[in-house]
Amino acid sequence: MDIGGHFKTITEHRIEVMKGCFKVGLYYQGLTHDLSKYTPTEFIPGVKYFQGYRSPNTAEREDIGYSSAWLHHKGRNKHHFEYWIDYPIRDKETGEVKTIPAPMPDKYIVEMFMDRLAACKIYQKEKYTDLSPWNYYRQGDISRFLHPHTKELLEKLLKMNAVKGEEYTIKYIRVKILKNARIKND
Repeated sequence: MDIGGHFKTITEHRIEVMKGCFKVGLYYQGLTHDLSKYTPTEFIPGVKYFQGYRSPNTAEREDIGYSSAWLHHKGRNKHHFEYWIDYPIRDKETGEVKTIPAPMPDKYIVEMFMDRLAACKIYQKEKYTDLSPWNYYRQGDISRFLHPHTKELLEKLLKMNAVKGEEYTIKYIRVKILKNARIKND
């Protein structure tokens, strides 16, 4: 159990996401990003399963078969694609059960992008490169759970970051995705 280590890690992560969100004009999202990680439901398992090099949710999942902290977290944070998944339905033609991903608003896709950059920076430390978030996305194989618009924009930003760098990608987000507009909050 490492209370200090976990608190430091989630706080450093929040600060890193906040800096990225502020650069593109998502001030409210930057300030409120991942506040649920400080609630007992998420913080206690985070301390118990803290390792410092990966998410404690992964360790909890390996230990008990699911992550109670993650189940709480994903339902309260709109920058996670899982927040936008509805109950599965059966396809009328094929009979196959399909998950129904709703389209994420662009401002939450951008926050998800910033979240992925920050997580890679925090966990990989000096090994981080602009390619790290793209590699992390590819290894997770989540694309089948994403709405086509969400998938297209997230992949575009991750690839752009990998090839042209973070500074270029942030400017692109500000000018092309969010169009220099003040972001209205829900």
